[in-house]
Amino acid sequence: MNLSKLTDIAIEAAMAAGSIIQQHMNDDLKAVEKDGGESYASQVVTAADLASEKEILSQLLPSCEAFGLGLLSEEIEDDGSRFEADYFWCIDPLDGTLPFINKQPGFSVSIALVAKDGTPHIGVVFDPTTNTLYHAVKGKGVFKNCEPWKIQHTNNYLTYVTDRELKDTPRASEIESLLSEYVEKLNLKGIKELAGGGAVMNAILVLENGPACMLKYPKKESGGGSIWDFAATACMFRELGLQATNFAGGRLDLNRKDGTFMNQEGIFYANLR
Repeated sequence: MNLSKLTDIAIEAAMAAGSIIQQHMNDDLKAVEKDGGESYASQVVTAADLASEKEILSQLLPSCEAFGLGLLSEEIEDDGSRFEADYFWCIDPLDGTLPFINKQPGFSVSIALVAKDGTPHIGVVFDPTTNTLYHAVKGKGVFKNCEPWKIQHTNNYLTYVTDRELKDTPRASEIESLLSEYVEKLNLKGIKELAGGGAVMNAILVLENGPACMLKYPKKESGGGSIWDFAATACMFRELGLQATNFAGGRLDLNRKDGTFMNQEGIFYANLR
């Protein structure tokens, strides 16, 4: 598989989609409900989501034919091609729709190339708010604006990154207790919370605000993010030697057979080294 060529294609598609999203950033877009998980965030879509996806697909679909790739994208039906092809594109055309609607940072374009066994080989993220491109390639490292990205810890506290404030999160006391354990173990001064972004940019914030982590407990209800929320950033964390696992520390299943939601096992992303 020509990962270099496919990386270039994914980067071009992500930046083109990001440009479309930027054109809508000041619009008063109405959210339309769709089938999703238990959370409101998984049940809404805007014209910007759909326009972004259309642009991405126009650039990626030719590569599906040329390289025999499958496809999984948030706003179209899962056709099962990800179970047949050796690799598949995994697309979130606009992660963080709620912050986007609210005109707040925390939204992005995310494109990953994932192997049939669930291993991410390419991860591309574009942040339209700051015009920042992040990408990783299996065995080649991680890049920020196409320059090698070295992660540095500059804080003496633990950053907890989350989509909703801790006080509004189920099992908040358990999360606070777990975070406090890390504070003590790492001899840190306390905990700082960064809340409100989508899963993709939250993972980026974990990398940029170390020592830091984000997590979701396993739960029965559908939700907890989907494969496309974690595939691209999981590639980045793996290339950096950092944890991107299910909540128990096991392998993150990025090609699960029982659907796309990740609620069954939860997630744990950590930048604590």
